[in-house]
Amino acid sequence: MLATLATAVVVGHSVQHRPITLVHVAGTGPRILVVGCIHGNEPAGIAIVRALERTHPKADLWLVPVLNPDGLAAGTRQNAHGVDLNRNFPSLWQHFGNPGSTYYSGPKPFSEPETRAARDLILRIKPRYTVWYHQHMDAVWAYGRSTAAGKRYAQLAGMRFLHRSWLAGSATNWQNHLQGGGASLTVELPAGALSPSAVAHHVRAVLGIAART
Repeated sequence: MLATLATAVVVGHSVQHRPITLVHVAGTGPRILVVGCIHGNEPAGIAIVRALERTHPKADLWLVPVLNPDGLAAGTRQNAHGVDLNRNFPSLWQHFGNPGSTYYSGPKPFSEPETRAARDLILRIKPRYTVWYHQHMDAVWAYGRSTAAGKRYAQLAGMRFLHRSWLAGSATNWQNHLQGGGASLTVELPAGALSPSAVAHHVRAVLGIAART
């Protein structure tokens, strides 16, 4: 069973058939899903996920380093269909843009194999918390039922906190309205690569959001 594995497993494939991998670091605490890279030109969160893979936490960690491997390979925000994956989830989804445009929503919700892989994983494991890494706003964005966890993360990471409504079609919008979807928050990292000390701060923040449950 997936829940018993502690090594990388493939949970889906991209448009160009690159694997989307998951690492489960088992723990007895709250279940936390962390997605390092959903936009291919915003890769800084991957380093945090890789560091979390080497921890021995009480939290039960489910780690997806890269949800958009085609975009990462090409250095593009979008996937290989030209879709912004963070506009392809169903909550308040609306058709926007054209293939390759910055916020192209895709032809319909969950039209992309990458977002379907995320959907299937989330519905299966039902995380209590989910952290989605982006760049380059340098802030923690949370709203509704994720507000408390977002404030906690911001405090631990030394970041400013944004309390504003979710974007249409975004992963956090969908999860925070999903029964059993837990609290999902966006962490907008600064531009560029993270220093080792910054990575360590974010590892502490991920583990810390589960400290007060």
